[in-house]
Parts: sequence; C-alpha cells; structure tokens
Amino acid sequence: MKTIGVHTQLLGRLTCILLWFVGAGTTPGGSAEDADAGERGDVPGWVMITLMSAVLVAALLAIAGPALEGLFNQAMQKVSR
Repeated sequence: MKTIGVHTQLLGRLTCILLWFVGAGTTPGGSAEDADAGERGDVPGWVMITLMSAVLVAALLAIAGPALEGLFNQAMQKVSR
C-alpha cells in the first residue's frame, strides 16, 4: 500500500513540473515573449500532452495492474473449461 502513495506523490510532482513548463510558454531559460516572437508552433503543449499521457498510463497500470491481471486470469480459466 505504501508504493501506491509513492507513485501518487511522484505523479503529482511530475504533473506540477510539466504544467509549470507549459504555463511559462517556453522551455527553461527562455521567456514567454521569446516564444511569441517566432513562429515555432505549440511544441511545449504537445510535449506536455505526450508526457502527461505516458505518466497517466504508467500510473493507471501501477495502481490497477494486479486487478487487471486477476481479471484476465479468471477469464482465461473460464474459457479453458
């Protein structure tokens, strides 16, 4: 049960860091005005979406993995009868 708390804490910290980068509108070391000056596109937004999706999937698998494995094994036992 303690590992779920650690995963949740890590997920929260990663979310805060990613939202801070996207909220700044640029990468570390630059400013929002620098990002608006050129036509760079919305790269930080896409990076955030990709990373948040990966973190969300990893967190769900870490939390629900054993339950999903149990459901799969139960279904396979019913099919093999």
